[in-house]
Amino acid sequence: MNKQTSSTHSKLVLSSITLAVLTMMNQAAAQQLDAGMQRVEVTGSSIKRLATEMALPVSTIKAEEFAKRGMTSLADVMMALPQSNSLAPSNAGSGTNINLRGLGVNRTLVLLNGRRLANEAIADGYANLDVIPMSSLLRVEILRDGASSIYGSDAIGGVVNFITKSSVEGGSITAQYVQPEKSGGGDEQRLSATFGKGNLATDGWNLYATIDGRQRSRLAARDRAELSSNELLASIGRAPTLGSGGYASPANFTTATNKTAANPYYKSGCQAPFSIQGAKNTCIIDSNEYGTALHETKQLTFYARGTKQISDDHTLSLDYMRGESTIISARNPTNSVTAKGVTARVPATSKWYPGGAGGVPAVAGLKGEPLIVTWSVADLGLASNKDVQLNQRLALVDEGKIGEWDYKAGLVYGHSGRKNYYNTGYVSGPGLNSGLASGVLNPFGVQDEAGKGYLRDISVDGKLNRDSTSTFAGVDATASRSLMQLPGGALAMAVGVDIHRDTTEDTRLGITNEVSYANASSSHGSGARNVSALYAELDIPISKQLTVNLAARDDYFSDFGNTFNPKASFRYEPSKTLMFRGSANTGFRAPTLFDRYGYRLPGANGNTSGKWDDPALCPGGKPGVAGSGTAVAGAVASEVCNVALPKQTGSNDQLTPETSRGWTLGVVVEPVKNLTLSFDYWNIRMKDMLANLPEQVYFQDPAKYKELFVRNPDGTLAYIKNVTMNLGGQKTSGIDLTANYALPRMDIGEFKFQLDGTYLTQFDNQLEKDSAFVSNVGRFGLASNGTTSSFPIITYRWKHTLTTSWKRGDWSSQLTQNYNSHYDDQNLVAPEYHREIKPYSVWNLTGTYSGFKNISIVAGVTNMFDENPPVTNHSGYTFGYLSSAANPIGRSYNLRMTYSF
Repeated sequence: MNKQTSSTHSKLVLSSITLAVLTMMNQAAAQQLDAGMQRVEVTGSSIKRLATEMALPVSTIKAEEFAKRGMTSLADVMMALPQSNSLAPSNAGSGTNINLRGLGVNRTLVLLNGRRLANEAIADGYANLDVIPMSSLLRVEILRDGASSIYGSDAIGGVVNFITKSSVEGGSITAQYVQPEKSGGGDEQRLSATFGKGNLATDGWNLYATIDGRQRSRLAARDRAELSSNELLASIGRAPTLGSGGYASPANFTTATNKTAANPYYKSGCQAPFSIQGAKNTCIIDSNEYGTALHETKQLTFYARGTKQISDDHTLSLDYMRGESTIISARNPTNSVTAKGVTARVPATSKWYPGGAGGVPAVAGLKGEPLIVTWSVADLGLASNKDVQLNQRLALVDEGKIGEWDYKAGLVYGHSGRKNYYNTGYVSGPGLNSGLASGVLNPFGVQDEAGKGYLRDISVDGKLNRDSTSTFAGVDATASRSLMQLPGGALAMAVGVDIHRDTTEDTRLGITNEVSYANASSSHGSGARNVSALYAELDIPISKQLTVNLAARDDYFSDFGNTFNPKASFRYEPSKTLMFRGSANTGFRAPTLFDRYGYRLPGANGNTSGKWDDPALCPGGKPGVAGSGTAVAGAVASEVCNVALPKQTGSNDQLTPETSRGWTLGVVVEPVKNLTLSFDYWNIRMKDMLANLPEQVYFQDPAKYKELFVRNPDGTLAYIKNVTMNLGGQKTSGIDLTANYALPRMDIGEFKFQLDGTYLTQFDNQLEKDSAFVSNVGRFGLASNGTTSSFPIITYRWKHTLTTSWKRGDWSSQLTQNYNSHYDDQNLVAPEYHREIKPYSVWNLTGTYSGFKNISIVAGVTNMFDENPPVTNHSGYTFGYLSSAANPIGRSYNLRMTYSF
């Protein structure tokens, strides 16, 4: 698993080839999942399902289930998976991703028809699912056993394979509409069209294409103000009025001699709706006015596939995918900040000086000294960024049979681009400060016509600020054949080769230096990596009851050398109603190209997601509890206490790969007719984990991490160093439970029940090598796993999806429950606010009618009982509810109609 010499590499490659030549598997490895996965589909609840269960645990969701469960996007699919710790729709900022086992999106391998996509262009470590055409899918398969010897040893958390339809004849048009019951945004519309021609069996060819468009409007925090009301936040110890100073409209100010922030409108209640009263004579931003519960999103995807049957034993196919995803992310209005060494100052000559001609109330004690203001420009409204991702992939696949050999070969090229624009509400930072100095801009109220015109002149709206690209180019081939007969069946072998190249390039343009509010600087990073691999599998049917599978993968990374990772599994069926299975593997994951070769800036390039006390300039409080410290003499409390602090993120050229070991052991049983149960225990151990330290770690033990608080010569905080690092280890384990039961057929219809759940037995995190492991099961611990979001990892003790379906003639319906168990809150506030997050349960109901010719209608209710998201006092959640794991929309209604021709 570690880097080895070239000589050792040659020996290992030779060993792999020898192993492949001697023995191998019945199938053409897991690359041919299309055939293998069908064996785990539940065909009723007969014994046949047991007889066809695989040695590796696999979950399958058919495309028709999306509509039956009221799902409108792949984000809904991933959130409902008990094995997934994915973020709620669009809260990840970079689109929808999947996080199996809570190990991080970089450790879940996403495939389209068994082959990789080009990754999301900035982080270059995972795929954005929003670019995958939902209307093209036949099913989704989740391999819950990690570190695949076939797809890649980096799949430590597991593999998610999106399988498209192999052919389509005729056409269909589908329209779907989702309307929340409560007023405001969050409504969705979706329209897709599919058309295909040709029959592979009779014509020898098929060509089809599908286009799919979806959009969702922004849901503002004020649309669900009850979820983060002042009363609710006060009840959990997070009252907004505890905050002081900071950026607000009207502006707070200090002077060179008086560092205590003040506001001329505090006594009159500040100025609604822009701000509310804070602590210590200051105004603060009204988060419910500016906050965003769900971002506005749009997706336009296209998929086309052509297949030609050259002969009975030879098929050629070409498919093309194009997915475009747009997220409009809104944030607080532009702020006045220090730009190129110039602070935001209001001189006494400005008519907007308190007590001056502009009508701003006078403030006692001011004697004409310049005011240093922290101003949020309410006239600009929300600042918003437009993030556009475009992912394309072309795949040519040749499969067939030559003699005794079945083969499959593919040539793939993927290109992923991501562009970020200043969409609305952005202006030049130096221009903003110049307007304050000249008196044309009013920091204590809305602008007059001259001020409005000036803001238009310094606007940068619509300008591109970041341009990123990643590519994937690869060739792969697999060959398999039977060798001889054993007592249990055919001894078979497969051998494969995988060669690919990854590249990444990320550029922050020069305009970022002008927009100082965004706290970013121009930068450039690029990297490339070549990977070549040989893999082999051996399927040994020792008897009719016992089959053993052996696999090995040998990878060579151009920047990290060689790694050899074996895998073994077994399947033992002592009777037709009982089957045991298990597997063991090792894994290896190199740092992503971004983590190793991405941009590195000398200073801060962002702010902490939570608010904290600077441990040196606002000491004396309870560790980790913002607002409990006291500013030292000469420091401005509103700048060093209970505030988002500057942070440096980015790559680290000292990173080394991480390794893992995992194993599973399961049983599948049919205790009574029509009832099938499966239990699979899984266990994963990681070393040298690649991740960022969680924010709260710095502030709960600032002495230990003192060197990561980088300070300026005058003692002020330059930034907190939060780049990707090699941390310690991680131990996680749990039990997957699946139950399927079908009632005997009755006159009133057919009833089926399914439970899919995961019970987490361990999730221990080690922040540094040789340090203590800390449990994160059902609580906010110190887990960190390299995810792209600042939200904490949610590790529920128990999570399940329960479905009850009914069908009679042209009518059918399905009732679905998605359940998460209780959670220990962060509880860094005072003891009287210690609390437990209650279990979260959402019920969805859909009904389908297909009695009209060529028309199918699905209607449903999502979140039937209008369950609010769980409340949390975690400092990373601005609005006081668990927005990364629950949807704030509330009860909503959806209607879907499909016309086939």
